[in-house]
Amino acid sequence: MNEQIAQKLKMLPDSPGCYQMKEQGKIIYVGKAVNLKNRVRSYFHGRDHTPKVAAMVSHVDDFDIILCRTNLEALILECNLIKLHKPYYNILLKDDKHYPYIRVDMKECFPRFTLARRQEQDGAKYFGPYIGATAVRDVLEALRKIFPLRTCNLQLPLKSPRRPCVNFEIGRCLGPCGGKCTEDEYKAVVNRVLSFLNGKYQDVTASIQRDMMEAAKNLQFEKAAQLRDQLRDIEGLMQRQQAIQVSGAEQDVFALAQDDLDAMAQVLYIRGGKMVGGDSFPLPREGKEDPGEVLFDFMVQFYDERKPAREVLCPSLPGEIGAEMEEWLRRQRGSACTLTIPQRGDKRALTLLAEKNARDALEKRNAKKQIQHERTIGASEELAKALGLDFVPRRIEGFDISNTQGILSVASMVVFIDGQPAPKEYRHYRIKTVEGANDFASMNEVLSRRFKRAMSDDPKEKWPMPDLVLIDGGPVQLQFAREAMLATGANVPMFGLAERLEEIFLPNQEESILLDRHSPALHLIQRIRDEAHRFAITHHRGLRGKQSVHSALEDIPGVGPSRRRNLLQYFKTVKAIREATLEEIKAVPGMSAPAAQAVYSWAHPEE
Repeated sequence: MNEQIAQKLKMLPDSPGCYQMKEQGKIIYVGKAVNLKNRVRSYFHGRDHTPKVAAMVSHVDDFDIILCRTNLEALILECNLIKLHKPYYNILLKDDKHYPYIRVDMKECFPRFTLARRQEQDGAKYFGPYIGATAVRDVLEALRKIFPLRTCNLQLPLKSPRRPCVNFEIGRCLGPCGGKCTEDEYKAVVNRVLSFLNGKYQDVTASIQRDMMEAAKNLQFEKAAQLRDQLRDIEGLMQRQQAIQVSGAEQDVFALAQDDLDAMAQVLYIRGGKMVGGDSFPLPREGKEDPGEVLFDFMVQFYDERKPAREVLCPSLPGEIGAEMEEWLRRQRGSACTLTIPQRGDKRALTLLAEKNARDALEKRNAKKQIQHERTIGASEELAKALGLDFVPRRIEGFDISNTQGILSVASMVVFIDGQPAPKEYRHYRIKTVEGANDFASMNEVLSRRFKRAMSDDPKEKWPMPDLVLIDGGPVQLQFAREAMLATGANVPMFGLAERLEEIFLPNQEESILLDRHSPALHLIQRIRDEAHRFAITHHRGLRGKQSVHSALEDIPGVGPSRRRNLLQYFKTVKAIREATLEEIKAVPGMSAPAAQAVYSWAHPEE
């Protein structure tokens, strides 16, 4: 604690407000407090800090405060400051997507149901929000199979009827564009859809059941069969949603799971008494923090640009913040909103369900990280043991040669850092000194060029030195590559991988190494080898493709792409260029006298 901080601590007021912790002028943490004096002093005088707080305090060299009249003002200000400065030690929720809605404008003569990204004040009805556009499209597709409503964007009614589209022919539309139904008949179906979206399934199914029985009674069996299929589709859609509350409930349910390092926040969405989805949000470095504090900070970030549900459930909140938080939620919603911390009953069961989902998401995330570690860092560690290295290689480079019967020989260099590909470090080589299909000599040339870059004294020319080099090939390829490297003065561990039996060869060692086929180390070097092969082949094919469309004009010295283009635009064909006089060639726009002479000499080599 420096003198500047000590002086500011003495002058802290007993007032609510926000504080901003800084490191070299940069804000690294923003917090709020009912009493700034007690809260801010606790950071520098307290000893029992969590690891995250201790790490944050160790970097603080200054702080500022902003006074507020109430704790609610401090809450709103904290949210705005976090959004503005994005401090490193705050929970930063980067999910800025807008959840979609189903929209219907009842002022249209023949209303349509469409997807909308925002709920506008335009007089239309909105249903949702749904968790992702895919969910909306699934609902719309189900509705269109059940209820024959139009999907076109025609401005109805038309001045004169037209032939309905194929949707009318297959029973997916009532055909209002062709005058096949009245506006009242169409709106009767729309009202059924509205009842369906409002959760009144029974009214819809009962209505369809009556129509089906009536059609059967009147011997309209085809119509009755269509209504029967609609009824089956509705029941199937109902079964895919889990009823967990009384009809009409609109709730957001929060919970938190923690381990010793990170945390996972979970939100369940309940709309119309049905669970419509959920999201999990990883919170790095929050594993040992107070759960109530973490959940509170997360909820503030979560609702910064979202509209809360009518009721928000969470298992705990810090201190006496509940009343202020509820008032803030009402402001965010723009109408009544209740914040509940349930202790028993169905609502408590919901928070426990959310907590179960949070634990599951955290376990899956940790398992995924463990698998990723085994495939990358862990595989590098295992490879180091297999090769007898006394260090774990971070930068591994793989080399491969590609050509077609010695034509257009190229080489590739791929780079894996900490077991993961680093495409920006990849390089191509055109073989310059080797004639024909000689992969051994080509590998010697490529390794010479690569390590000359690594040994260069020019900072602009110098490349980083690899920790380990993989050569695609057996002992002979490895020998040529190693001799080339040693000739430059470099000495880096190197090994070859023969594809037939996936044998590993080391320099000056006759016996090969065979790793278990399930070994992460073997999988890592196979990925490097395959990536080097892919990168070389792709480059080689590109060069072959360019050569196959080679123009005869490209063989003229001193005539670049612009002048070749002007020649073809002026003369239209290569034959016309060959037959042109020197004066005619000079008349081409952009053509200089030396270039014109070069073109004329190319066209008339006998002269």
